[in-house]
Amino acid sequence: MATDSDAASGADEPEAITVYSDYVCPFCFLGRRSLANYQETREEPLDIDWHPFDLRAGQRGPDGEIDHDADTGKDEEYYEQARENVRRLQEEYGADEMQLELATDVDSLPAQVVSVRVRETAPDAWLAFDEGVFDALWLEGRDIGDRDVLADIAADIDGLDAAVVDEALGDDDLRERVTDMFDAARRQGVTGVPTFAYDGHAARGAVPPEQLERLVEGV
Repeated sequence: MATDSDAASGADEPEAITVYSDYVCPFCFLGRRSLANYQETREEPLDIDWHPFDLRAGQRGPDGEIDHDADTGKDEEYYEQARENVRRLQEEYGADEMQLELATDVDSLPAQVVSVRVRETAPDAWLAFDEGVFDALWLEGRDIGDRDVLADIAADIDGLDAAVVDEALGDDDLRERVTDMFDAARRQGVTGVPTFAYDGHAARGAVPPEQLERLVEGV
């Protein structure tokens, strides 16, 4: 039986791993597959404390739109190496069903704004929405920057009203708050995603389940 002190300390709350990610990052999708593989080995649940991150921040103009002609410092050699790494991890983590290797033309900001709203207003539905966004992009090749695509994802989730998409995307204050979350992640020292953090330690990249186990359990 839980005591008052247990309740006050959150002893009955499941453990959580902090995950910084951006939906347009293939390594974030693969990192979550690795995390799922690790979660399956645990007797106790491990929740996800998600924090959004914007890989396109350096390409955004004052209106928030992406300037695809902006110099990112990444050339074709960089992207080909990224594709090779994606293919290697697809096989390693059992993600052969991926339809895309990169998604350089997709803007994840709308999806992240909606995801934050879902997490705050319908937390029990958030994980399904989050996974739905990842799957729509990487398994189905859909544009998650499109309002209608996000509404379709929301409509398929029990306990979630598809109207949340229009509400979130029409909320300028929410959009500004999500941008502040991006800035906060950088102030925390997050420079790339995925970044997994637990108890003051962190691992960056789509690291294998064994490394996530060491991060969380110290083994």
